[in-house]
Amino acid sequence: MKYPVVATLAGQGFRVSTDCRVLKVSRSGFYDWAERLKDPSTAELRRQNLSIQIREVFEESRLTYGSRRIHTELTLGRVVAVSLGTVEKLMPIHSVVGVLARRKWRRKNNVAIAEDLLNRSFDRGCLNQVWVTDITQHPTREVVLYCAAVLDTNSRKIVGWSINSSQTSQLVTNALDMAIRHSQPTNTVIHSDHGSQFVSWAFSQKIKEAGLSPNMGTVGDGYDNAPMESF
Repeated sequence: MKYPVVATLAGQGFRVSTDCRVLKVSRSGFYDWAERLKDPSTAELRRQNLSIQIREVFEESRLTYGSRRIHTELTLGRVVAVSLGTVEKLMPIHSVVGVLARRKWRRKNNVAIAEDLLNRSFDRGCLNQVWVTDITQHPTREVVLYCAAVLDTNSRKIVGWSINSSQTSQLVTNALDMAIRHSQPTNTVIHSDHGSQFVSWAFSQKIKEAGLSPNMGTVGDGYDNAPMESF
C-alpha cells in the first residue's frame, strides 16, 4: 500500500498532490484512508489485530512460516477465526514472507513417517498407554459426513471424536484434542495410518505439544490398525 508512504513524505514537508502524482495514487483516496485511520471501523480494527498476531506468529517461527502454517497456528493454536485468503492478503502488506522449503527427497511407498513402536502389540495392560485413530465415512440424505475417532486399546472406549463434512487435518486434530483434554495422557503412543491428515503439520504438532509418541505401521495393511478397523 502506497498511502503510508505518502503520509510519511507529507510529514517531511512534501506536498501531498506531488506525492500522489509521483506514486500514481488518488489524492482523494489518500485523504479517505487518512480519515479512516482517525476513526477506524470494526473491520479495520480486526485487520490491525490480525496483522499483529500474524507478525507475532511469524517472529515466533524465527521468520520461517508461510501463509499455511501461520493460518494453522492462528486457527488451531490461538483459536482465531480467519481464512487462509485473509492471511495471504495481510502478510505482504506487513513484509511477512515465509521461507520456501525445497524438497530434497521423495517419499517412497510403504515407508513409515513414524517408527512402528507397537508391532501390532496394541494392549499394554493399562489405560491411556496406546491410542489408535482413523477416519470413517457416513453417508446421509444431505451430505457425506466424516468421523475421526481416538480409541483406547485397553478399555476399547472412544476417548475423543470429531465430525465434519470434509476430511481435513482439523478433523483429526479436534478428535485428538478432545482425547487429550479428557484423559490427560502421559507416555501415550498414538497409532494411525499414513493418511494425509495424520502426517499433516497440524496433527504432528498437536502430538508433539501433548508429549505423545507417534506410531505408524506399513502402508495399506489393515492389520496394523486392527482395533480401529474393528471399531
